[in-house]
Parts: sequence; C-alpha cells; structure tokens
Amino acid sequence: MATDIKCPSCGHKFAIEDAVSEDIKKELREKMQVFLKQKEDDFAKREKELIQQVQHKDAEYAKKLQEETVKLQQSLEVDLRKTIATDFETKLQLLQQTNKDQENKLVEARQKEIEFLQKEQVLKNKEAELELSVQRKLQEERVKLSEELRKLEEQKTATRENEYQLRLRELEKQLDDQKKLAEEMKRKAEQGSMQLQGEVQELILEEMLKSTFPFDLVSEVGKGIRGADCTLTIRNNLGQECGKIIFESKRTKHFDKNWIEKLKADMRSTSADIGVIVTQAMPEQISTFTQLDGIWICSFTDVLALVHVLRDGIMKIFMAAKTHENKGDKMHMLYGYLTSNEFSEQWKAIREGFQAMNQSIQREREAMEKLWKMRQKQLEKVLLNAAHIKGSIEGIAGNDNIQLDLIDDTDTLLVDE
Repeated sequence: MATDIKCPSCGHKFAIEDAVSEDIKKELREKMQVFLKQKEDDFAKREKELIQQVQHKDAEYAKKLQEETVKLQQSLEVDLRKTIATDFETKLQLLQQTNKDQENKLVEARQKEIEFLQKEQVLKNKEAELELSVQRKLQEERVKLSEELRKLEEQKTATRENEYQLRLRELEKQLDDQKKLAEEMKRKAEQGSMQLQGEVQELILEEMLKSTFPFDLVSEVGKGIRGADCTLTIRNNLGQECGKIIFESKRTKHFDKNWIEKLKADMRSTSADIGVIVTQAMPEQISTFTQLDGIWICSFTDVLALVHVLRDGIMKIFMAAKTHENKGDKMHMLYGYLTSNEFSEQWKAIREGFQAMNQSIQREREAMEKLWKMRQKQLEKVLLNAAHIKGSIEGIAGNDNIQLDLIDDTDTLLVDE
C-alpha cells in the first residue's frame, strides 16, 4: 500500500515513491550533466590535441613534399639537360647527314642538268642539220620543177594552150605536195627520234594506200597487236570484202628476222591473208621485194607495185571461191577451211611449237644418256679396281673369310653390263 504525502504549501497529495524517484532522477541528471560536461571537455581537449598533431604532421608532410619536389625538380632538370643534349646531338647529326644528302643531290642535279643541256644541244644540232637537208632537197625539187617549167615555157608555141595549162597545174600540184610533204617531214623531224621517223613513214604509207585504193578500207591496227601498223581490207566493185593485207613499217638501219614471226602472230590475231613488211633495210643478199618464210618484204618504193599484184591475186581467189559457194555440203566447207590461209597459219604455229618441244625433249634425252654412260663407266672402273684389290688381299691372306664384295651375287648383272 502506497504512502501519500501532502504538500504543506498547496495541499497536493502524492505518493512518497514518486518523490524519491524524482530525487534520484534529479541526482542522476546532475551526474549525467557533470559527466557530459567532463566528456565534452575531454573531447574538446582531445580534438585540440588531434588538430595540433594533424597540423604538425601536415607541416612535416609539406616540408618533406617540398624537399621531394626540389629533388624531383633537380632530377628532372638533369634528365632534361641530358635529353636536350642527346636530342641536340641527334638533330645535329641528322642535319649534317641531310646537308650531305642535299649536297649530293645538288651535285647529281647539276650533272643531270649538264647532261640534259648537252643532249638538248645535240638534238638542236641534229634538227638544224635535218632542216638544212630538207631545205636543200626542197630547193633541188624547186630547181627541177623550175627547169621543167622553163622547158614547157619554151615549148609553149608548139603545144596547145590547154595541154600547157594542164601540165602547169600538175607541176604546181606536185610542188604543193612536195611543200606539204617537206613541212610534214620537218615537223616530225623536229621531235628528233627514230620512232617519229617511223611514224612519218607509216603515215605516208597509209596516205598512199588510201589515195591509190580509194574503195578499199585502210585502218590502224589496235593496241593489242605487237608490231603491225595498218591493214588494207580489199573490196570489189560491189563493196564486198575479198581479203585483208597487214602491213608493218620499219625504218631502221638493220633488218631483224624477229619481225617475221611477230607479223605472223599479228596475221593470226587480225585474220589477215597476207603480211607485208615495208623496210628501209632489206635482208642480206636481197635487193628487191621477195617472200621470206611466208611474209612479203619490200622497200618503200616497191610497196605500191607489190600491193597491186597481191590485191589482184586476192580478188581472183575471192571470185573463184564465190563461184563455188553454196554448191557443196559440209565436206566442201571443211575442204575450204582446210585449204584456207587461216588454217594454214594456225597449223603452222602448232607445228612450230611441236618441233620446238620435240627438239627440247631430244636434247634432254641425249644429255641424260650421256650422263648415264659416264656414270656406268665410273661404276665399271670402281668395280674393276675393287676386284684387283680383293685378288691381292686373297693372295696374301689365303682363304681367310674377308668380306670385300661391293655388290651381292644377285647383282652380277651390273658387272656384266
């Protein structure tokens, strides 16, 4: 049972346990406040000490950091000086090498410039000589034409006026043609190369073929063809193509037999019937046009006469073939193909390849047989000397079992051979 206590001041009643409890709580609060105050003081003191320690350590760290920074900076300065010195030395060597290379290149460039100027001077001299030669020839032609004109003028009274005028026009036309030809040759010759001189001859050849055979087709050979220059497609009066002649123009000092094989290959590529080489230098012991290994060879002055004959023959063959056209079966077609120039050229190429291969195999066979014979002789020499040695040893040692045979008994055939 609780004991109540009454307050003398206000008369309020409360239990005695409550009063004791409040006193204890108050005492505990005071102790707690004192404890908290003490702890706060200790904490503040500890915090101050820690701050001082941190500040001290920061100062030491800053000092060490500054010392390390100074050391690192000094080390970097030393390394940088070494690197700069090394780079400077390397760049200096590189500049010296570059300067040396530039000097060498400059010397080479000056040498090339001197050579170029020398070649240019030689070319100019050749051009001047060629121009002088052309002018001389032109002057000679003019003198000849003037002489003919003078003679015609003297014979004017004995000839009719229209014939004189016609002859005069012809001579004037020839003079103009000679002038144009001389100008064309001069323009081409100024370029100063044998190739251009060959092109001049090729152009003149094409113009001659076009003017002489206006109904035929003169065309340049494509870039895939190795040596040929142009082709003449022959047409009859009905415009039908009768055949084809392929031309190769050469303007060199010496004749090369390889031109023949190249033109044969070009004939097969273009399906041409006849091949003609127009050359300034003829083969040895040949002075006029001739046929060599299936190819016609002629000079520039004989080309038109030769083309007239070849063209007439091609047209006759074409007309003869036309008369038999559509009169036979496949056997006639096969016979026509087997007797054609195309089959002949292709079979000739196959035969030449087979002969070359056969000759190569024969040479290899002869070489191997020679090698086998030589080795067989060497083997016989070895066996013979071994037999002599064996006989000498058996004569000394008697019948003692000494094995000196180089071959077995079953290999006696080697000795017999």
